[in-house]
Amino acid sequence: MLVLKKNMSKVIVTIIMGGLSIFFLVPFIWMLSSAFKFEKDVMRFPIQWIPETINVVYNFKTVWMGKVPFYLFYFNSIKIALSVTLITVIISSMAAYAFTKLRFRGRDMVFFALISYMIIPAQATLIPRFMLIRWMGLYNTHAALILMDMFSIYFTFLLRQFMMSVSNDFIEAAKIDGAGYFRIFWSIMLPLCKPVLATVAIIKFIWTWNDYQNPLIFLLDKDLYTIPLGMSLFRDDYTNNYAIMMMASLSAIIPLLIVFVILQKQVINGIALGGVKG
Repeated sequence: MLVLKKNMSKVIVTIIMGGLSIFFLVPFIWMLSSAFKFEKDVMRFPIQWIPETINVVYNFKTVWMGKVPFYLFYFNSIKIALSVTLITVIISSMAAYAFTKLRFRGRDMVFFALISYMIIPAQATLIPRFMLIRWMGLYNTHAALILMDMFSIYFTFLLRQFMMSVSNDFIEAAKIDGAGYFRIFWSIMLPLCKPVLATVAIIKFIWTWNDYQNPLIFLLDKDLYTIPLGMSLFRDDYTNNYAIMMMASLSAIIPLLIVFVILQKQVINGIALGGVKG
């Protein structure tokens, strides 16, 4: 009887979660359907989830080869997002390793001072950053966006908390074998931290890809625009053409889906590992 109740509760929870999943996926499904339609069919009621006539070629050409250089915005976003993500993972993991496994005077004080900066909102430092970027001669360049985003206190803290769970026995064994600090970091710590590194990479890539404020303030030339700014240009030029807007929106989220699909296994392993340790 107890087993039957447990199975029934699992079925009920599964049904509820499935219903919620469908509810949250409806806007995405509508966007996907609209991207393949003629404009006259987008607002038809009742909704045609599977369009009778497909206009994907025209919509695709308009987005990628039209008057708004979407391919250029795409390239700019990929360059910035990949660069920022890679550098952030490297710097944050090295900092977390130093704060966790290395012993030096004032380590905890430095980490506390670093963490204290998390209470300062990014908007509060906008004007000082703007003045600094102008002084460095990096205004209206992608280097400015990469430089501002490649340091992350939050991800340093996240990686440090994970590395604290790694046993020091691995470190001591490597030292006995003659491994130096960098060899220990590269060959032992990074492989053990793959799940949390994948999580950091996914979150940082998404944040950078969707960033609107920094490109809006630090970029002037349209040739340097990223996807969020490019979408605003599409909104101005195709305000009443929802099919084109949905095709552009669909194209904009494809890299996010690809990154998640590639790294989701590591993220799931990290969740499972955390559950076992808990």
